Amino acid sequence: MNQIKECVVGGVDTHKDIHVAAVVNEFNQVISTESFPTTRYGYKKMLMWMSSFVRVSRVGIECSGTYGLGLLRYMQSSGIDVLEVTAPDNSDRRRRGKDDTLDAENAAHAAFSKLRTVTPKTRDGMVESLRVLKSCRKSAVAARTVALQMIRTSIVSAPDELRETLRYMTRMSLIRTLASTRPDLTNYKDISTAYRITLKSLARRYIEPG
Repeated sequence: MNQIKECVVGGVDTHKDIHVAAVVNEFNQVISTESFPTTRYGYKKMLMWMSSFVRVSRVGIECSGTYGLGLLRYMQSSGIDVLEVTAPDNSDRRRRGKDDTLDAENAAHAAFSKLRTVTPKTRDGMVESLRVLKSCRKSAVAARTVALQMIRTSIVSAPDELRETLRYMTRMSLIRTLASTRPDLTNYKDISTAYRITLKSLARRYIEPG
C-alpha cells in the first residue's frame, strides 16, 4: 500500500446539490468528513478545507463525468491530481448500507491505495466540445423521430374528413402542411380542431426540435 508522508488524500461522494467529502491521512485513516454545495464557491471551500490539514496529494471523485464534473474541472484547474473512483466498496455497503459519508470515506481510501480508480477523461477542449454537440444532435434527431411517429399515429385515429386529406402526403409535404395550418384555438372542444391543433404542434416540434 502507498503511504504518503505529510499529506492527505481526499474522497468525494457526488450528488446534484451537495457533495460529501472525506480526508484520510498518510496511514489511510479517516481524519474528517464534511459536506459542500455543488457551486464554485463550494468547490473552493472544499479544497480549502482539505488543505487545512496538510498538503493535498490527490482526490478521488465518484461520478466525475456527471455530478462530479464541475468539481473535477475545479480541482484540475487548481493543480490537484484527481482520480475517478469507478465503483463503491460493495462489501462495506452490504455491512453498513448506503451512506454518503461512508461512500466519501471509501472514495478517499480508494484514491489513497489507487484501487477501483482510473484517470478521468479530459472534459475540456475539442473532444469535449464535439461530444456535447454530438449529444445535442442525437437528442434532436430522437425528438424528430418521436414527433413524426406521433403525427402518423394521430392521423390514423383522426376523424375521417381530416385523415383523408393527409394520409397520402409525402413526409415533408405533410409536415409543411400541418405546420402552416391555423386551427381555431378557441374551438378546442371540437374533436377535429383538437386533432388539427395537436398535429400542428407536432409538426412544429419536428421542424424545430430544439
